[in-house]
Formats: sequence, C-alpha cells, structure tokens
Amino acid sequence: MTLTQITHHDLDGYGASTVAARFAPVGRVIHVARYSDVGPVVEDELKRLRAAEAAETLLMTDLGLEEPTIAFLRRFATMNRGRAEGARHRLVVLDHHASSLDQLRRQNLEPLPDPERAGLLRTDLGDANVFVLIDEAHCATRMAYDQRDLYAAEGVAPDATAAADLATMIEAVEALDLWKKGDPAFAGGLALDELFWDSVTTLVPPGHPWHDRFVSDLLMDAAGRLRAGATPAELERRSGEMRARLVDGLLADEPGDDPSLTARQRLARALARSDVLFHPLSDGTLLSFGLDSGTFQRVSDQVMEAGRSKRVVNVQRAGTLSFRSIDGTALDGARAFRGGGHRDAAGGKLPNGSAHSLADAIAQVEPVLNPPPPDLSASPFAALKNWKG
Repeated sequence: MTLTQITHHDLDGYGASTVAARFAPVGRVIHVARYSDVGPVVEDELKRLRAAEAAETLLMTDLGLEEPTIAFLRRFATMNRGRAEGARHRLVVLDHHASSLDQLRRQNLEPLPDPERAGLLRTDLGDANVFVLIDEAHCATRMAYDQRDLYAAEGVAPDATAAADLATMIEAVEALDLWKKGDPAFAGGLALDELFWDSVTTLVPPGHPWHDRFVSDLLMDAAGRLRAGATPAELERRSGEMRARLVDGLLADEPGDDPSLTARQRLARALARSDVLFHPLSDGTLLSFGLDSGTFQRVSDQVMEAGRSKRVVNVQRAGTLSFRSIDGTALDGARAFRGGGHRDAAGGKLPNGSAHSLADAIAQVEPVLNPPPPDLSASPFAALKNWKG
C-alpha cells in the first residue's frame, strides 16, 4: 500500500520521518514549516486521495491539529466511508500538542484514554481506518516508533546496529523536543538539533528525491556516534566530515563530480540538472521553491551556465522571491513583485505574502510574470464589433 507522510519541518518532524522510513517504504514525504499551512496541504491530499483508485496510507506526524486540519479529518472520514471496502484509505495521525486536545474538544471531538497505553488519547471519527492519537508525554518521533504497526508491514525491522542507533536518536529527540534538561540525552538532543538546522536546507533542499535520505542518514550517523560516546563538541567538529561522506555516497555515480570542491559546490552541479526542483513558467523562467539562499545562488548559476534558462526565480515560504538572470531581466521580474535590486540579481514579495508549496508559488508567480491576454469578449463594446448601423 502506498504510504505518504506529512510531517513538521523541525527535528521532531524529521525524526518521525526517519523512524517511518526504517519500517516502511515511504513513497513521499511532505514537510510543513508552519501549522497554518497544514490546512491547504491536507486539502490537496484529500483531492488526490478522492481520485485514487487503490487504497493508500496517509501518515501525519507532529503537525498540531488546528481547526482547518480537524475539518479535513472529518471530510476524510466521510469520503472514506463512501469508498468500496477494499479501496478505503488509512489515515494515521500522531501528535503530542496540548493545543490539539483543546481544538478537538472545541470541535466536539472528545479524545478518550487508550485502554492499553497510559497517557495515550484516541479520537473516534466513526471510521475504523482513521487513527487520531495524541500523547503529551512523548514526542512524535517516539510515537512513530511506538505506533509503527499502524502504518508499517508486520515483521519489518532494521538490523541490530541500526535499531540501537535509532533508539539513541529517539531518546535524544524526545529529550530535546520536550525540553527535558535533566535527561542525560538532552545534550545529545541539542547537538542533533544544531546539526539538523545547519544541514536541512543548505545542501540537499526539500523537494529533491535525495533530501529525506540525506537528512535521515545524517541524523542516524550522528546518533550512532552519540551512542559510541561522542560528546556534542566532537559531533560538531565531525559534522563537516559526516556531511562530506554522505555527499560522496549521493554523488558516487554522478558524471562530472569534482571531489576537490566543497560539498555544497559539488551538490549544486547535480541539483542544477534536476527536473524536480524547477518548474518552467510559460516565458521560460525556471521557478524553484524553498531553496536555501546560498544553495539557490550556486544552483541558479549552474542552471543558467548550462543554458537551461536565462532567468531563474526562487520563492520562499515567507513570500520573498529571488531572481537571477544572465540577460538583465532579473530586475524586471522583481519590479513586477514590488521589488528591486540589480539587473541580474533582484528580489520581491509575493502578492499573498507567503506560499505553502511549489504549486502555490507557481499559481501566484505565473499570472504576474506572464499575465493572460485580456478577454475582449467581456468588454461592453464587444457586442458592437460586428454591428452595422
């Protein structure tokens, strides 16, 4: 059964996706930075799942249940009950926020204690294929491990070494996420958190097929070193070595790789050839979403040098746009979005103020850069065009 995971863009969210990937073949991971963006993201998934013929599993971790998300849960359950029995989807929601409990109760969905696990609460939506679980005492990473039977095939498990490293990672993430400063694993959690934020968008950006593999392998490598006795300071000193080793693995079969360059420079060459990161607009501009500014600078240069486009634009979740060009048109693009800068390097701001996905960014940028021709038939004078008096 196809498995899609939607998870928070923080250490706990990536910890949960790392756990899930160790027990199940996750087909796609969507990372959501802001809880306010969860509503639009899950609505897109609901549309997709309505049209899907075969049953799928949707796993949601560490997202916080706000009113639009709870409305989605209800619509999902209603939709699912209307499908043929063998084609019904499975929805697994694992959360640990106190605010989620408040929101559920406001929506007349009272979470009830699980009879088998103390502290775990379940919410019934009238569908045996929908599991909404909240546990304030544990982070989403641990919940993804404890509740793995809900989304993973029975009997799938990592080997002994990977299992030990996974346990170390879970303990460190939980200590950090729940801010257990007296826990011996807390210092390791801080080190993982710093390594995570230093690496999550700077090398392999979200949206690229290598992204989740890179971040998860980095967290597991760091956890293994913590388990072997490395101090946070030693982990920090070895972070560059760890990232470089992972990049070596990713680029092992890449043509033209130059190991004498930095990890980011090497990856920029490979990323510039990616058809996944860039969407061509109707005027030939290539649009990317959510790239780190340093990565975008390097990748856009490689894209234009290779002749793929004369202008590239990157849209950030916060709504800022960065244009780069080799024909002096970056500034023209930025001016269309109330911005400015240099002829070949400029920036602006989205009309809506933010974007939650690549599709959302495209929907806002395309009509501004390339406005459709006016509909002359809508003109009050259109009726007079062929009039003969």
